[in-house]
Amino acid sequence: MIGDNCIIGKNVYIDTGVSIGKNCKIENNASLFHGLTIENEVFVGPHVIFTNDQYPKAVNSDGSLRTNSDWAAKKTKVKKGASIGAGAVILPGVTIGTNSLIGAGSVVTKNVPDNSVVFGNPAKIIRANAL
Repeated sequence: MIGDNCIIGKNVYIDTGVSIGKNCKIENNASLFHGLTIENEVFVGPHVIFTNDQYPKAVNSDGSLRTNSDWAAKKTKVKKGASIGAGAVILPGVTIGTNSLIGAGSVVTKNVPDNSVVFGNPAKIIRANAL
């Protein structure tokens, strides 16, 4: 589901089961995979990747090809007004807090508190309650 008044850039992948709120901007080449919820007024920069599989594998231990029934997508949430810089990677199961800012190129491995600025690999809080 895509909310009203959104701007979706060129070559954006939006998987089944992704929810995008109102007034969002999703820049070119972003990848939004199953299990993702984006609330209202969120900015997603170019080439941002939201992952959903904590332990990705092509085959099971018996050598059989993995199918959808062999894994469960972890839920990821981006709260209202958050901004995610270009090229960031968001690992599965993370919540990005209201009005928080993720620096370009960051790898987000943990929840981000509301109103925080984070960046790096792994992303670390640079300023809390800053925005």
